[in-house]
Amino acid sequence: MEIRYITKDDNPLEISKIYESSWKYAYKNIIPQNYLNSIPTGQWANSINKIGMNNLVLIEHGRLIGTASFCKSRWEKYSEYGEIVSIYFLPDYIGKGYGRLLLNKCIKELKQCGFSKVLLWVLEDNHRARKFYEKNGFIYSEVFRDDNIGGKDIREVLYFLV
Repeated sequence: MEIRYITKDDNPLEISKIYESSWKYAYKNIIPQNYLNSIPTGQWANSINKIGMNNLVLIEHGRLIGTASFCKSRWEKYSEYGEIVSIYFLPDYIGKGYGRLLLNKCIKELKQCGFSKVLLWVLEDNHRARKFYEKNGFIYSEVFRDDNIGGKDIREVLYFLV
C-alpha cells in the first residue's frame, strides 16, 4: 500500500473514475439519482491539477483505489485553517480502513504546511462520513452552507479538527 502525491504519469481519467464511482455509491439517496446517473466519464479529470490544490492517491496492489485533495482553507473566515476538500474511494474499498490512512496523511501534510487546525465540509445527510470524521477527532461546528445539486437542496456542515 502506498500513499503519494499525484504525478504527471497518473491517468486523470482513472482518478476521475474514483470520484465518479464514489459519488454514485456514497451519495445514493442523498443526491438525486438522475443527477448521479448523468455524471459523465471524466467529470473531474480537468480539475485534478487545479493550482493551489494538493492531491494524493492511495495505491493498493498496483491499483489506484482512493484519492484526496487538500489546501489552504478556501473560506476567508477560516484562512488560518488547512482544508480537506475531498476523500474518495472506489466503492469496494470503502469501510476497510483505507479512509483513516488517507485522512491521517492529509492532516500530516497540512501540518507540515504550517496549519495547526483543519476543517472540512460534509453533506449533512451523509451520516456514514460524518460518523467517520467524528470517530477521527473532528468536531461538528453547527456552521452550514446550502447548495442545490440536481434540483435538490443540499446542506453541507462544517467540521473542525483543532
